[in-house]
Amino acid sequence: MQLSWILWLASILPQPAADSLCLSTTVYLEARNQSERGQKAVAEVALRRQDSGLWGESMCEVVTARKQFAPTIVSPRTRLNNVEAWSQAVTIALEAERNWSLPPGERTEIVPGASHFMAHAIASPGWRNAYQVAQIGDHTFLRVQRLTPRAAAGASASAAAAKG
Repeated sequence: MQLSWILWLASILPQPAADSLCLSTTVYLEARNQSERGQKAVAEVALRRQDSGLWGESMCEVVTARKQFAPTIVSPRTRLNNVEAWSQAVTIALEAERNWSLPPGERTEIVPGASHFMAHAIASPGWRNAYQVAQIGDHTFLRVQRLTPRAAAGASASAAAAKG
């Protein structure tokens, strides 16, 4: 499978299938050579970003936001040809989505509060010195910014307006 084909397919699939495909693709591209825990952590960062709404409303918008995740960084001609790694990425993405659909207090979080991650061997972003949440394999997970879920953000704004 070629990345461009997968992203095209995601563009015509209904929700939530498109989001599951985009998250699976991101887990594969970002962490297929990492442990299961590392792959789950990558999915968690993407899901936390989706919750915030800062990078888009859907998972596909989040992972294709300019220069944020591998789907926009690697060549569209990149082939996802490791069938075993693809299968694992799909399983992890689906499990991560199920976990993230739970109320916040009931979720299993691997990298609590992490908004970003980087692989030291290939990246040295300006935010690399932010608060380090965890190091898993060759990825470091960081809290570059505090992300608030949209619902909580809206409720906080409404509560503040009611007091003011």
